[in-house]
Amino acid sequence: MSQTVDTVAGVATSAPPAPVTQARASTAARARAFARRASSLLWWVSPAMLFLLWWYVSAQHWFAPQLLVPPHKVYETFSTLAAGGDLQDNLLITLRRLATGFVWGALLGIGCGTLLAVNRVFSDYVRPLFDILRQVPTLTLIPILILLIGIDEPLKVVVVAKAVFFPVALATYGGVQGVPRDLVEMGRHYGLGRAELLRDVLLPSAIPSLLTGIRIAIARSWLALVAVELLSADSGIGEMMEMARQMLRIDIVMVDVIAIGLIGFALDQSIALVQRRVLRWQTPNR
Repeated sequence: MSQTVDTVAGVATSAPPAPVTQARASTAARARAFARRASSLLWWVSPAMLFLLWWYVSAQHWFAPQLLVPPHKVYETFSTLAAGGDLQDNLLITLRRLATGFVWGALLGIGCGTLLAVNRVFSDYVRPLFDILRQVPTLTLIPILILLIGIDEPLKVVVVAKAVFFPVALATYGGVQGVPRDLVEMGRHYGLGRAELLRDVLLPSAIPSLLTGIRIAIARSWLALVAVELLSADSGIGEMMEMARQMLRIDIVMVDVIAIGLIGFALDQSIALVQRRVLRWQTPNR
């Protein structure tokens, strides 16, 4: 009996006091918070270095000011364009085209990817053509699309939809195919029909893969849209940049390039944020 008491007393004595445990947890939390802040600051290192290099080279006049416009001149041009509303108007037109084409491409991609995964007959007939067409770069189709549908708004929407369709379809196909067989059998055991199984089991389980496909699709569609606006458009950020190039307004071109890069980065990080929020259960605590 006394030996048991001594053992229990020894265990109790060896356990760290509650204040010490709380202090260690608090220190670890502060360390993680500091690491996150440091990581966020590191994001700005490379852009800051690029800006300093741009400023230094332009100040040394290694290139003509008409070719390498200094940062302060680009900022003045940006202020003028923003005050007149030209930059915002063209950006809104481009973003509206992106949204329209993205919705169509994503919906068709989800439908096609799901059918490829669940319908063997559809897959046998469509998969070979699907695999061939997805190898064709979107920009190489622009001349053919111009001949077929002209240079108006449908062209931009179709180009964006094509750039979105294949990444989303592949991601949906992979997500649905990756659903564990046991999960499907459990759904059938509970009396779920084909439509209910698709709605309640297959598509929700494919969300992680689908979000990855959407992130790839948003980047490809943004690049494709700017490219098609450079080639054939009467409005939009790409058309604005092309007109500035023809007039040798490199300052406007640089404003547009910076705007395109920042918006593309914002779109990508928005999808990444959705991934982190929706799939928080998959992300380990850091």
